[in-house]
Amino acid sequence: SANSIAHGMPLAAPTGRAEVMDRAHLGGIGGTYGGNPLACAAALAVLDMFEGRGAGGVSLRDRAAAIEAAVRARGDVWLREVPLVGDVRGLGAMLAIELVKDRATREPAPDEVLAVVQRCAEHGLLTMRAGLYANCLRLLMPLVITDEQLAEGLDVLDEALRFVAQTVSEGHR
Repeated sequence: SANSIAHGMPLAAPTGRAEVMDRAHLGGIGGTYGGNPLACAAALAVLDMFEGRGAGGVSLRDRAAAIEAAVRARGDVWLREVPLVGDVRGLGAMLAIELVKDRATREPAPDEVLAVVQRCAEHGLLTMRAGLYANCLRLLMPLVITDEQLAEGLDVLDEALRFVAQTVSEGHR
């Protein structure tokens, strides 16, 4: 694993199932970026931040949970009020909103996702399509996002979802 383990510093850590990792001889598993003292210190600082021991005492795990709760609360509203929204799923700050043409048949709505992505971009919010049928909006908020920034982004997304849903219901695709 190398993604963000040392906040951009060159460090990697081999990971795998215990029955595989435990069978290697001493020194048999390693990586190009193993053992750099500065990168190791950076990785320890990252772990401290995840546990809330870093600057400000904010646990990034708790922050991810708070972001998820805010998005899911808004998602519950969309599931009630926006017929295009078929599902809201994810974990922490990485979530997806699945758009469907019909909730009963679960027919994917990739064109509508593209329209939402474009509408969001026009209003300063970057989102992206995802999913096997390109019918999901992928949301990946930074853990340092403020509550105000998150609310603003969700407001833009709300407007885009409702606009596209209204356009579809009027037959103006």
